[in-house]
Amino acid sequence: MQGYFAVITIILLVIMILCRVFLLRKMGIKAIKFGEIDKKDFIIIPFVLVFFYLVFTSALNLPEVGTELFNNEIVGWIGVVLCVIGLLLFLLSLISFGKSFRVGIDEEKPGDLITTGIFAISRNPIYVAFGFILLGVFLIFSNWILLLYLIAGFWLFNRQVLREEDSLKKIYGKEYLEYCKKVRRYL
Repeated sequence: MQGYFAVITIILLVIMILCRVFLLRKMGIKAIKFGEIDKKDFIIIPFVLVFFYLVFTSALNLPEVGTELFNNEIVGWIGVVLCVIGLLLFLLSLISFGKSFRVGIDEEKPGDLITTGIFAISRNPIYVAFGFILLGVFLIFSNWILLLYLIAGFWLFNRQVLREEDSLKKIYGKEYLEYCKKVRRYL
């Protein structure tokens, strides 16, 4: 049962991203900037697809890759709760972002610096949401490969956040530095 929540979480996350990208495109805003600054970002795509495969095969009882580390229903339901929290946090982030949402770094037309809504609590609520979802999915399936994804995901999120912060310092200068003094990077 919990596995279906993981699948639904992944599907809803992708739908929310695509909806926002299409809405912004209708407004004339190019929201997909992924890989424009660093072409190595495209290496991420196959890993994301394998992650989706692992989640879907585990949930649908198809041949799985990797072995289960533990099987605990209570831990699985904690994973479901973390996935729901991650989705809600992601939705709040999209709402707060408004027209400034981008997939990747946009130094040409970045939009306004967002410091209100969920961004008054965390400078990077989208990455916090992704972290909750990754942790939740791991607790649901407890596959050792998903544990590696969890570790690599946290490293990758932090790497991207540091890259984005360098860019935001260049774009917004003192305004961004003042924001950094008031609001934590993650939680």
